[in-house]
Amino acid sequence: MNAQTMSLEQIRVAGMEALARELGIVGMIRFMQQFETGHGDYSKDRRQWLDDQDLDTIIKRIQEKRGSRKKLK
Repeated sequence: MNAQTMSLEQIRVAGMEALARELGIVGMIRFMQQFETGHGDYSKDRRQWLDDQDLDTIIKRIQEKRGSRKKLK
């Protein structure tokens, strides 16, 4: 089939098949992750999550999480 006459969906499927065939599934996924753009504004979101917390609060939360992991083991 000629790429010029293929639909975008057909090109996408053929491309995925070629990647999987040549790189294997893991390689295909690693290749695709390079082009994942994500969404949203991480800097804005991070400020919203962290602006009301001082360093001592953040350290305390990390220590609490580490402590809860030790209890699970």
